[in-house]
Amino acid sequence: MTSTPPPQFDFEIPPVPHLPTPSGSRHRGSFGSSFSFGPQPLVDSYLEANSSTYSNNHSIALDPNRSILHASPLRSSPRRPRKPKDSINRPHPLANDTTGIFQHSDDDADDEEEYEWGMVDRMRLWRHDALMQHLYETAAFWGDKIVSWTNDPNDAFWLAQTYFMQHQYSRAERLLTRPFPTSAPNHPSTPPLNITNGDVSTTEAKGKGKERDTLPLSAPIPRLPLGPTGMTEATQDAQESVSRLVDMSVACRYLAAQCQVRQGNWSDATEMLGEANPFRDLEQNKPAIPDIDGGIKIEASMCHLRGLLMLKLNRGDQAKNCFMEALALDVKCYDAFEQLVSGEMMTPEEEWEFVQGLAYASQTPQDAAFIQLIYTTRLRKYKHTEEHALTRQRLVTEYGLGDNPDVLFSFADALYANFRWSDCFVITSRILGLVAIHNATTPLHIACMYHMKHLHSKLFILAHEMVDREPENPISWYAVGVWYLSNGKWAQARQYFSKTSLMDPRFGPAWIAFAHTFAMEGEHDHAVTAYSTCARMFTGSHLPLMFVGMEQITLSNYEQADEALNASYSMCDGDPLLMNERGVMAYNHGKYAEAANLFQRALDLAEVTQSSQQSWTTTYVNLGTCYRKLKQYEQAKEAYQKVLLLDPRHSLALGFLGLVYHLMNDLDNAIIRYHEALSVDPINGYILELLDMALESAANYGLHEYSLSFGPEQFQLQAARLKEKFVRFKPESKDLFEFYINAAIRGVPKGSLSSAPESMNL
Repeated sequence: MTSTPPPQFDFEIPPVPHLPTPSGSRHRGSFGSSFSFGPQPLVDSYLEANSSTYSNNHSIALDPNRSILHASPLRSSPRRPRKPKDSINRPHPLANDTTGIFQHSDDDADDEEEYEWGMVDRMRLWRHDALMQHLYETAAFWGDKIVSWTNDPNDAFWLAQTYFMQHQYSRAERLLTRPFPTSAPNHPSTPPLNITNGDVSTTEAKGKGKERDTLPLSAPIPRLPLGPTGMTEATQDAQESVSRLVDMSVACRYLAAQCQVRQGNWSDATEMLGEANPFRDLEQNKPAIPDIDGGIKIEASMCHLRGLLMLKLNRGDQAKNCFMEALALDVKCYDAFEQLVSGEMMTPEEEWEFVQGLAYASQTPQDAAFIQLIYTTRLRKYKHTEEHALTRQRLVTEYGLGDNPDVLFSFADALYANFRWSDCFVITSRILGLVAIHNATTPLHIACMYHMKHLHSKLFILAHEMVDREPENPISWYAVGVWYLSNGKWAQARQYFSKTSLMDPRFGPAWIAFAHTFAMEGEHDHAVTAYSTCARMFTGSHLPLMFVGMEQITLSNYEQADEALNASYSMCDGDPLLMNERGVMAYNHGKYAEAANLFQRALDLAEVTQSSQQSWTTTYVNLGTCYRKLKQYEQAKEAYQKVLLLDPRHSLALGFLGLVYHLMNDLDNAIIRYHEALSVDPINGYILELLDMALESAANYGLHEYSLSFGPEQFQLQAARLKEKFVRFKPESKDLFEFYINAAIRGVPKGSLSSAPESMNL
């Protein structure tokens, strides 16, 4: 089994006009120069930093190609480790994080050896250790004191991170939009204790057994007063030497936008990030350029957050472009990939081409193959069956991920797409045995329990356990709704599906199930409305449009049904169920040959995907009916017999097979099949009528065959004798007897079928 090579497809980032800056002729770094929170001043500052106007630290903070690793409290640098020194005064890496991790040199190492820990260093260590142990109040308490002493933007950033983890979003946003000095701050190891008229007294400290003088400490820069709107109320000279953190660092701007999103301020967050990527037109920022420090580009994270904002503002197309841009900028940004795939924003073929065409080799040369494989497993399984199977095989054999939940989910998803409920349930049970909750797997697990009736009681128990364990998870209430749906309680099911949609508006299964309740209840108009809403939300999924077409067929609105089914087919041409529905429409238009071809294509697609044949008995029945309409009785008989091999008690197939025998003048087999059909469905009026016609035809055929066994003269002689006996016992039936005799002589049996009855149409 070989896989097809990936298509030569590169995602092109659309151009955007240059964003105007309101700064005018003021200095880019000035706080007063940026009257709005737009990102263009940040871009201009980055360009000036690259032209050596700013320091190296400033350039790092403004570089969108970097991650936030240069300010990480863990100092997780890939630099070459050094031999540790035997010194009790050597600083802890968590205590001095104010320098970029890629600026380490031998001189810095010497400075560290001569460095003595001060109070600020120890408190930084406390702050970061508290963060790692989820003691956020502790981290915020000590972090606030550090910022008050140092006025360091890096310390302020980590204090804002602490506030964010405490869900104090307004407090974090105010800190990030507060003025800070633009010049490189001093990093005192000990807070200034003796301050008189701005003069800081020097102290003596001893380290490593010798005396040294501590560098003179500068007094903290007084904080500028903030007005009610957050703008400064200070002189122009004072504003020129300060700037907001959001104008000094890309990471700070991203964190501030995250705070605004959590507060529901969509417009403010959009202004903070920009309507489009402000770094898009820069030569230094292209999808093929890898991240400088090996992390995840902050620019990609900003594009992902911008996409979430577009979803909140009901701009689906812009959200799709933002997520695609985020993934193109950095293939490691899985959140953007998850939004594209789970939100079904692209058609299956668009998904395949986009994911296979990403710049894996240039961005992550060592891990490119693995990232491409693991992303491929999450794509929809309607096409590229062999490629998906080969991908799973490689992940199991080459990377040892045979028991990984995500790889197992890919296998379960393929089984579910092929209607193999029991096999899929085995895999999903294994996944949920490994992890308590797997958001991608749980809906499949619940759906399999719905389709297998003997598991409905277990579905009831599972729904209760999920609600008790995770009441804030929308999937828990989705499980409750599915259980009510399995018991035919449509109103209660709709109530819980609606609650699920309110908790997570992008949870597709809840929207589809909500519409299913109307369809099952017979409210087809409401079902069409619900499916149409779902189609507008999930523009890359063909299922809502297909369900709209099915409801229109039920309502006999064939023109609308054709429109919906054709639109669905343009999005996905590999779904056998869609082929079946298109065949039904061709049959309704009287195009029996075309309908037969479509039904056969549906069966061929199901066979390629190794689908459960039990699920396609209806398609076999439809195929046989088309052959019967085309008077191809042998092919029709084979199709119906195939159904009976899969389901011997299929009443519709038994009745249609009897009708085919009836049309072929095989009355004995026709009568047998009619009786078998009535044994399954005793009150089927059409089969009862056909059985009466077959019995009368068999009686007349018996007299006709008797006439053929003799010559015409012998038959007339025998008929005369029978007539004499018949008239002797029933003189009033003389004319009826002559009618039967004449019918037998002509060879046209009473009750024979010249064509299929219209009541037995598909």
